[in-house]
Amino acid sequence: MKFAVVDGQRREAQPGLSGECQGCGRPTLAKCGEVRVWHWAHLTKRFCDTWWENEGEWHRAWKGHFPESWQEIVHLAEHGVRHIADVKTDQGWVIEFQHSNITPEERRSRDAFYGKLVWVVDGTRLKRAKTQFTKAWDCGKPLGSGEGVRIVFVNECSLLREWAGSQAPIFFDFGEEVLWWLIAGSTEGRVWIGKYPRAEFIAVLRGGTDEKPLDLADLITWAKGQLATYESTQRALDSQRARLRDGSFYRLLDVGRRRGRF
Repeated sequence: MKFAVVDGQRREAQPGLSGECQGCGRPTLAKCGEVRVWHWAHLTKRFCDTWWENEGEWHRAWKGHFPESWQEIVHLAEHGVRHIADVKTDQGWVIEFQHSNITPEERRSRDAFYGKLVWVVDGTRLKRAKTQFTKAWDCGKPLGSGEGVRIVFVNECSLLREWAGSQAPIFFDFGEEVLWWLIAGSTEGRVWIGKYPRAEFIAVLRGGTDEKPLDLADLITWAKGQLATYESTQRALDSQRARLRDGSFYRLLDVGRRRGRF
């Protein structure tokens, strides 16, 4: 963890310091070696957050995009259960940066626990993930004439299979200038994937600027509305084509001719 409580204040790890975990109150030691990022470690993990994972440079870099007062925030539920969120914005969004593997059960638990949750998933963890993802994207069907959003088959990519069931917004990070947004699921094992600029994603979660306030909830509502409209239109077109294929149109045309309308 990046922060522990030292003499009543949140502090980052420094050589020689000892503190207390802000989640469980148990003693922590500052680990300040030359290989891993400096961090706080429990003397024992027995009493602490079971959702916590060891951090690396990827975690720290993402946290660094947000104010320190938003980082590692204890989230307390009404029934007394507490977990430490990676980041909690002033708009109430919890951001979880996920590098390691996570079970579907734990993912669903976090979705339910935090409510307003957005995932940023490290797509570089598995060597074949980017290759599989790129193949799924290349085989996908674009939304209209644009290239920014496509519907892709989940089975083409293990990363998509792992995360397709989440109810929270998910952004895959492959170390590029764009993130890949799993916007919504569709039918028959398919999901909608969209490109989203990394810088704009950070700006949205930071609330935008005084001149242009931004909210992730508004963006999600707009995007899903666009997809719903598109899919509804496509279903109507597919139904129309099906009627043409089964001869309904031609039977209608024949009836019209007999009645002198054509």
